[in-house]
This record gives sequence, C-alpha cells and structure tokens, in this order.
Amino acid sequence: MSDSLLPLRREMDERAALPVLLYFGTGILWLLAGTVLGVASSLKFNAPDWLGSVPALTFGRIRPAHLNAVMYGWASLAGAGCMVWLTSRLCQVPVQWRGCLIASAALWNAGLVYGVGSILLGYSAGVEWLEFPLAAVALIALAFLLYAASILRTFSLRKVDHVYVSLWYILASVVWFPLLYVVANLPIYSGVVHGVVNWWYAHNALAVWFTPVGLALAYYFIPKIIGRPLYSYYLSLLGFWTFALFYNWNGVHHLVGGPVPNWLQTISIIASVMMVIPVLAVAVNHHLTTLGNFRMLRTSLELRFIVFGAMSYTAVSFQVAMESLRSVQETLHFTHYTIGHAHLGVYGFLTMILFGAMYYITPRVARWDWPRPGWISAHFWLTAAGILIYVGATCWGGFLQGRALNNPAEPFTDVVELTRPYLLLRTISGVLIGAGHLIFAALFAQVLRRMGPRREEAVTP
Repeated sequence: MSDSLLPLRREMDERAALPVLLYFGTGILWLLAGTVLGVASSLKFNAPDWLGSVPALTFGRIRPAHLNAVMYGWASLAGAGCMVWLTSRLCQVPVQWRGCLIASAALWNAGLVYGVGSILLGYSAGVEWLEFPLAAVALIALAFLLYAASILRTFSLRKVDHVYVSLWYILASVVWFPLLYVVANLPIYSGVVHGVVNWWYAHNALAVWFTPVGLALAYYFIPKIIGRPLYSYYLSLLGFWTFALFYNWNGVHHLVGGPVPNWLQTISIIASVMMVIPVLAVAVNHHLTTLGNFRMLRTSLELRFIVFGAMSYTAVSFQVAMESLRSVQETLHFTHYTIGHAHLGVYGFLTMILFGAMYYITPRVARWDWPRPGWISAHFWLTAAGILIYVGATCWGGFLQGRALNNPAEPFTDVVELTRPYLLLRTISGVLIGAGHLIFAALFAQVLRRMGPRREEAVTP
C-alpha cells in the first residue's frame, strides 16, 4: 500500500478503534476468567476434594464453564475484533455500521455472563459445546447477526476488485456460523440424533468459525510482516474449497463404537482423512511464502506467534486424520489424548495466531505502541512452552491410558495412577500459560492507559 493511502489507512484505523478495542478488551477479560477456571479444573485432578463442598466449583461445572468462557468469550470476541479490522483493511473502506458492532459486543457479553453463570449455578443443557440455556443462545446469535451485518456491509462497499483469500474465509464464517449455531441449538433433538448433532456441531464450530478466523489472519499477516506476496493465490483457493467440501462432514468419528449407523461413521472418517488436502495446501503455501525469511522470527514477535500457530494448524489437522480411524479410536477414545488434541487446535493454532494479530493491530487502532517488548517475548515463551508441555503430557499420557484401559488384566485403579504424573504436568503447564496471559492483559491495559511511546505516523502501515 503506497504512502498516498496513509490518510485512508488512518481513517480506517480510527473508525475501527472503538469496536475493535471493545472486542479485544472484553475478550481478554474472558481469557483471564477462562484461565482461572481451567487451572482450577486441572488442579482437581491432583486434589479431587479441593473446593468440593462448593457446588458451583465442582469439576462438572467449572470445566464446561472454562470451555465456554474460552471458546465463546476469548476466542470469539478476539477473533471478531481481528476480523473487523482486517475486513476494513482488505476492502480499503472504513468500518460500516459501527453501532451494530458495539451493540453486538454488548449482547455477546451479556449472553456470556448469563450462559457461564447458568452453568456454574447448575443450569446447564449438559451437552458439550452446547451447554448454554436458550436465552443465552438467543443473545449470542443476535450479537453475531449484528456483527455479520457490519462485515457484509463493509465488504459490499469495497474499493478493490481483487478479493484476497482472507476475505473468502471471513465471508464464509459470517454466513455459515449463524446457521450452524441456531440449527444446533434447536430444542428438537433427542437420543442418538442429539449425539450426532452435538459432534457435528462441535467440529463444524471449528470449521466455520474458529478455523477460518485463524487461517484468514495467517494468510494476511505472514506475507504482510515478511513483506512479500503470498506464494500462490490459486493454491490458497484449492485449500479453501477443499476445506469447505470436506470439513463439514467431520465430527461423527467421535462416536465410533456408539449406536450410530456405520455408514455415517465411515463418511465422517473419509472426510477427516481427506482434510489432508486443504491442510497440505495451506502448509505448503505458508512455508513457501516464509522460505528464506525465517530469520525474521528473531526480530518480529508478531510473526513468531503467527508462525507457531500456523505450524500447530498443520500438526493438529494431521492428528484429526489419524485420530478418526476406527483402529486408533479404539485406543484413544475417552482418554486425555482428546483433551490434548483439542488444546493444540484451539490454543496452539487459534489463540497463538490471535495473540500475534492483536500485537499487530492494537497499536494501530490505539495509536500507541506496546510499552515493554521484553514482556511480549516472555509472553511467547511462557505460552509456547506451556502448550507444548500440555499437549505432550496429555497426548502421551492419554495414549498410555488408552492401552491400559483396553487391557482386561489392568485394574482400573492402576490406570488412574498411571495418568497422575501427566495430569501434574497438565497443571504446571496451565500455570505457565496463565502467567503468559497475565503479562498479555497487563500490556494491553498499559496501551489503553498510554504508558508506552506514541505511535509515529510513518510506521502505521
């Protein structure tokens, strides 16, 4: 983008500032709340009686509260803020219908408070990923529609002819996710059908919302920070359309061995394996774009987070293909392995990319630089080390747990004892990750309070 567009760029950032910072700020609050709930639920594996006399703080309540606070609070709100800014930049149009975005953030947070509070008070729907009561669902669905309206309006007024691949993922997510969320939450399912809908939704929430957010950001920021064009636009389109074709069939492989028709399980398994195609397309595109510029990982902290997230996407996607196979499910199902796999996707991939994107976007909309670059480096190493330890401990411990569970001669108490060292590592890693989150929240608060240097006009691209 040429220097002649600096005034437009500044106007776009100024228009986006309030809604983006509102999404970011509330998202970080939910990140902190989710971290506390997550560490507390992990501690209960090491000290089962801890806080056991308080109903709202039992494992069966704080674990789903943690999941919903992180997924619909942190990841969704932070991702929405990134998408608002990115849509404006790629369309070269100031954000449209800002009132819709502000109302969306307010409704979204109201739905989260009501939904997470209901889970802690014992009023949960009892279905993983779909625990919120209908009133909270309605608030979040309305919030997302308002958010989508602003995104689509901004796109409709775009001043560019070429639709960059990141916009493909953004537009797909704002069209697909409201339909998915409403259909999955309809109170019309029961029995086996409800189980199928549950896991269809769980994987498609990743497919039509969280994964498009992460990929849209990676496709934009890797070439942007490196300063070279994307290796192949056509390879990115191959990745997008095969992603759209195969990912929506995933999910039912989690019900292998259950009372679900074999043909439905088989379709899900085939689609999960076929996801290797879009994953390879994305991985090759990102790698060849970065090739020859890996040295920038030393100097660009934003790029460090984003490349870590992109590499995690490749790893977790190959995990999905392998884990979907019936022979593998027989060992890994109902073990801690699936927890490690989920965290590699939602944290190693999406959250790390969100961190990198927010480190890039926040100074541009706040007009203020980060005050302590050393803290950003500490944040990266704490969270990177934490998630690697977490995934390594839960996946390896879960594999050993699955083998022991399939051994009829192994007493169940011995299986429980087998997992204890790995669960302790899980808690330690959660503390490391939580320390990183505190640093991130403190840095964000300092930018809002303008405790760092003012951002110069010459470095605002």
